[in-house]
Amino acid sequence: MLAALISALSYMSVKPLASRVAPMQQRTAVEMSAQSARVQAAGLAVALALASTQSAVAGPFTRSDIASLTYEQIKGTGLANTCPKVEEPTAASIKLEGGKKYKIDEFCLEPTQFAVLEERLTKAGVVTEAVPTKVTTRQTYVLTGIEGDLLPDAGKLKFVEKDGIDYAATTVQLPGGERVPFLFSVKSLIANSDTADIGTGTKFSGKFQVPSYRTGLFLDPKGRGMVTGYDQAVALPALQAGDDSSLYNENNKKFDVGIGSLELKVTSVNAELGEFGGVFVQKQPSDTDLGSKAPKEVLLKGEFFATVQ
Repeated sequence: MLAALISALSYMSVKPLASRVAPMQQRTAVEMSAQSARVQAAGLAVALALASTQSAVAGPFTRSDIASLTYEQIKGTGLANTCPKVEEPTAASIKLEGGKKYKIDEFCLEPTQFAVLEERLTKAGVVTEAVPTKVTTRQTYVLTGIEGDLLPDAGKLKFVEKDGIDYAATTVQLPGGERVPFLFSVKSLIANSDTADIGTGTKFSGKFQVPSYRTGLFLDPKGRGMVTGYDQAVALPALQAGDDSSLYNENNKKFDVGIGSLELKVTSVNAELGEFGGVFVQKQPSDTDLGSKAPKEVLLKGEFFATVQ
């Protein structure tokens, strides 16, 4: 299912992007004053801005740390484009009692590595490999605030995504300069677990929808669109009476909805607070320019955070 993806992007080497604001290596690096909450919050903001970029990990602060910061302290630091980390992880699992309704809340996905599957000609023939890319989008590609139902399913668990910031328009650039836009998404995600509770080592896997990067009102450089604009390039009116099959996909725009796959692995849990986090790998199609181009396969790897309520 995701074997090729997981082999290309292993769980054990999650590294943040070099251009990101790096979080602190240890929580003890933040010098907190016990005299006032304002001084404590200011110390966290300074620690974020001055933290070393070496051996950093995604998710700089816990939820309580972030809650102590004001908007002005977060603004411009890059903290808004990160996920929280689990506070004081323990070995205990989050157990769900029968007869009660549960949901996953504050689900956050922070990608730290992006790659695109490309075919390459070798002596052994054509092989497909994951080509590393760099992000050209500003720091607005983290999905957060996602929630959904957590249901029992055949002695295990099933997560059904309902709402939240579950998509983000993102663009990456290949080494040759080609840019690949895609809609980073987990819309309508349905993920099943391999255990009856949530503990270290629990895995969730499932599929989700990837809507079109552009909507029907978008006009291409020649003024063509799906629900508005010209039917064809104005500079080529003769094709209307002849054979325009070569430009059929360019002239006939459509809203494509692709399918992606996601796998989560829990690496830290705080059962008392209902928090859990870990790493994820994801595979999804890129933009098709409203049906005129063949999509590429985009691979993502990063860290996630969520709570159970």
